[in-house]
Amino acid sequence: MAEEKDKVQEENLTEEATPEASEEVSESKSADDTATETAKEGVKEEKKERKKKEKTDKKQDALKQRNEELEDRVKRQMAEFENFRKRTEKEKTMMFETGAKSVIEKILPVVDNFERGLAAVPEDEKDGAFAQGMEMIYKQLMTELENMQVKPIPAVGEEFNPDFHNAVMQVESDEFESGVVAQELQKGYTYRDSVVRHSMVAVVS
Repeated sequence: MAEEKDKVQEENLTEEATPEASEEVSESKSADDTATETAKEGVKEEKKERKKKEKTDKKQDALKQRNEELEDRVKRQMAEFENFRKRTEKEKTMMFETGAKSVIEKILPVVDNFERGLAAVPEDEKDGAFAQGMEMIYKQLMTELENMQVKPIPAVGEEFNPDFHNAVMQVESDEFESGVVAQELQKGYTYRDSVVRHSMVAVVS
């Protein structure tokens, strides 16, 4: 009887302990599932963050490339504008010089007539008021031309230079060597080192 009673008590103890063990196993499984879910969520979050960072990096790279393209375009436009400005300045200067040379060419015959008129004044009338007035006007005209950088071309005694002289005749001379300008028939002028009118000269043969 005692043995049967002990056996029954052991079975009762086993039955009483089994639900608690089941609960502990269930709780352990639940904790493992929770950890797994947490790990999965962590991986998902990490993937999201990585994708977000990659997307941000792509946007920044695109913006950087766009900025570089715009900067390059601005530099090109500035260079084109600078070239345009220089070209315009050069064209304006050339137009001004062309216009100035045209006006000077029209004034030179007046200068020639002044010189002829003054050369024709008789010696006894050179001290007269009219001759003195003409001389003063001529000097004023030449001063203004010189201020405009208009200068006469040296001729007599200079070696013939086709860039400045226009030989219209050859002469014999004991004073000058061959190839030297012996006589100036019409005075030539330069404007800013550019020839406005060549000198008409006679050259020693």
